[in-house]
Amino acid sequence: MEDNFSISIITPTYNRADELIHLLRSISEQTYPLENIECIISDDGSLDNTEMIVKEWQDKSHFNIIYLSQENKGPGAARNHGLEKCSGDIILFIDSDCEAHPKWIEVIIESFKVNDFDACGGPDGSKDDFTILQKAIDYSMTSFFTTGGMRGHSEKMIAKFYPRTHNMGITREIYETIGGFGDLRHGQDIEYSNRIHKTGAKVFFIKDALVYHRRRTSLKQFIKQVFNWGVARVNLGKIDSKMLEIVHFLPAMACILSIIIISFALYVGWSLFEIFSIFLIPLLGISFIGSISKSDLRIFPFLLIVIPIQISGYGIGFSQAYIRRFIFNKPEITGFKKNYYK
Repeated sequence: MEDNFSISIITPTYNRADELIHLLRSISEQTYPLENIECIISDDGSLDNTEMIVKEWQDKSHFNIIYLSQENKGPGAARNHGLEKCSGDIILFIDSDCEAHPKWIEVIIESFKVNDFDACGGPDGSKDDFTILQKAIDYSMTSFFTTGGMRGHSEKMIAKFYPRTHNMGITREIYETIGGFGDLRHGQDIEYSNRIHKTGAKVFFIKDALVYHRRRTSLKQFIKQVFNWGVARVNLGKIDSKMLEIVHFLPAMACILSIIIISFALYVGWSLFEIFSIFLIPLLGISFIGSISKSDLRIFPFLLIVIPIQISGYGIGFSQAYIRRFIFNKPEITGFKKNYYK
């Protein structure tokens, strides 16, 4: 390979024309040589004006944009479609609701030259123009105090790092070794990363390879998402026990401990205010830290809602799935039925 590696960016999408504009603009602003970049938009049967938006960008961009389309089969199949057509030395994955930092590719390639990894991943964050709810969810999902440590968002992670496809890179050699993505409904990227690990590959976390994740969600959707992630972790553990670490039990344990504390407090005659204070004080502290870290005090009241939803939703989904799969030995469960991209 030469110093300037050829780059293939693969993005699955479904009915996200507006978000694609942000993504394509961010690719056009990369500091890495644009002539070495091909961006593959793998359309999973969109019903909006996705194709028109992509074609407009094909006419004006200074990097190669390839548009692929297929019937709606899910993001795994869409990524595999892109993998079949890509030509780059390094293959990067980014979701259609993400934007890349201008130095995203440059940072990855410079790290590759130094560390010679086989696969990599980086953090996701929020931008100033995100909604207050998007910023609150971003903090809740990436903070070390919630699930950021086990999700692999920072160097403080407390579980094995599995790159996620909203910000992931692999060498062509890895793709040729393990092939494409599987057909799990949730957790496809973790299962794929696990197969990478099993080859003995060098997997690297690059803290400065940042993308901005513009999550299009409501509180109702968020509850379903985190519940599904809890279910997915158990399903992954059934595939390979190494994907189910002690840290993944923590949200479920927190839920169980909360029930025990509340039950005991009611038994000894504590008032509802006293019980509420037990949970409110640490929540206030974490939420305040989050609002300061995001430099936006407006997210403080949202964090008071989002953080308990995330921990309890994940914990309940995990607990239900664990009982069904490991105790009663039931087949794979899918959690809430939902569109892959919402």
